[in-house]
Amino acid sequence: MNDQQLLRYSRHIFLPEIDIDGQLALLNSHVLVIGAGGLGSAVLPYLAASGVGRITVADDDTVELSNLPRQVIHADDSVGIHKAGSARQRLLQLNPGCQVTAEIRRADADWLTSALGQFDLVVDCSDNVTVRYALNEAALLHKVPWVSGAAVAMDGQITVFDPRLPTAPCYRCLYPDLKEQQLNCSESGVISPLVGVIGSLQALEALKVLANSGEPLVGRLLTYDARHGSFREWKFRKNNQCPACVQC
Repeated sequence: MNDQQLLRYSRHIFLPEIDIDGQLALLNSHVLVIGAGGLGSAVLPYLAASGVGRITVADDDTVELSNLPRQVIHADDSVGIHKAGSARQRLLQLNPGCQVTAEIRRADADWLTSALGQFDLVVDCSDNVTVRYALNEAALLHKVPWVSGAAVAMDGQITVFDPRLPTAPCYRCLYPDLKEQQLNCSESGVISPLVGVIGSLQALEALKVLANSGEPLVGRLLTYDARHGSFREWKFRKNNQCPACVQC
């Protein structure tokens, strides 16, 4: 770590929970963020600004005008541009020392299975249940931890899955058989700052896992009700009969 990095990340280094070793772990990490929409707009800047060395952004969508109230990583001049490329430009302005790759693609099962081994952690900002099940299986296969977040209307939730831990539950342990895409923002709407709240928490959990700091939300689902400004924590356990866990 050079003098400029020591100064830039000094507030992290002052923290006994992070220190030099934790910051070096961030600098040496490669994180995949799936989705550069509302949740990704909060996750991505905090990961880059915090000193995550390499970030890959996977998204095949383009920026639309209706995205801008909550997808704050994009601006008016981003409309019509691929979200992954738009996000990459913003992150490089925020921290030129961060290596950012834009994958203009849908994170489908085949790609996740083949590519996930190169990443230290994944943050799912896709808000898509099909992607989550595919990510869960690939993460179990490659033993890669991932942070899950969701936000719709005025409700949000976040948890962490870490298949490196033998007793940690997986996504299918929590949701054995969710039907394809129940509620989504385009149909139900979403209050703009909610995605910032959940996305910021996702970024925080990602940093904790990467820096081996604190107690990540493994086996705990944190929900947020924006109507009343209240959080609740729900504990869940590994299902010994889970078909996804059994296969791995």
